[in-house]
Amino acid sequence: MKPFISVIIPAHNEVKAIGSVIKEVRQVLRSTSYSFEIIVVDDGSTDNTFAITKTAKVKVIKHLFQRGAGAARKTGLLQAKGEIVVMLDGDGSYDPTSIPKMLKFFPIYDQVNGARSKETGRYPLLRQPAKWFIRTLASYLTGVKIPDLNTGLKAFKKAPMLKFLWAIPNGFSCVSTMTLTFLVNGYNVTWIPTVYRSRIGQSKFRPLQDTFSYLATVIRIIMYFNPLKIFAPLATIIFLFGLTTTIYHLTVRHLVKESDVIILMTALFILNLGLLADLIVAQGRKSN
Repeated sequence: MKPFISVIIPAHNEVKAIGSVIKEVRQVLRSTSYSFEIIVVDDGSTDNTFAITKTAKVKVIKHLFQRGAGAARKTGLLQAKGEIVVMLDGDGSYDPTSIPKMLKFFPIYDQVNGARSKETGRYPLLRQPAKWFIRTLASYLTGVKIPDLNTGLKAFKKAPMLKFLWAIPNGFSCVSTMTLTFLVNGYNVTWIPTVYRSRIGQSKFRPLQDTFSYLATVIRIIMYFNPLKIFAPLATIIFLFGLTTTIYHLTVRHLVKESDVIILMTALFILNLGLLADLIVAQGRKSN
């Protein structure tokens, strides 16, 4: 028997797009044999987004004020009845025809993401290098090659996602967190290519604030679940630097400076801090 599907669409001031997004999603899923529901979470819109969704014969949840894209997704997730949850943005940028392809990966996979074919957002000269760097960092820290870390089109099993709801932020970096929490906890995650269209309406991307939040999310999630991935390389780099300066001073000046000892002790302190953090994480998993 095929699982029931819940489709969650967060929306904030998407009056120009939300109607067509709902229509596309409904048409695509009606062409399959899945039973489904569509949940639109209106995140404090000040336009007619809520009025349009009310006439679209879907489940609508309204935040009285804007709480953030992550908060909207979490609200929808808590109300979802399906064992498989699909999420996509309400701005028309994601192609719903990818959804049936994603659903074919269940139950073997726990999360399936749509890897976008191109970047069509604003500030491409900032976004593309920043995303490449953060994606490369996340791939190293998780040990998994990640083609698209912050895609807004994803399908996943609801039960494990509910366990990590506490770690998901209320802002834009929520979708990256949803991917990282599954990866660092050993769940099966994959990606499929998907078309990424120009969004309808005005972008809400804030270049500096959202890029910093994106980077901080990667580091924070690794610290939550696998802190040695952060502490061990940092301690190694500092130790090698201290060892180099020590050897230099012994060779050239025939002495060891206080700064050399401080650097080496700092490396040891950071490594011990990482081991302590790793122990705390391990104990937390054991208690759960």
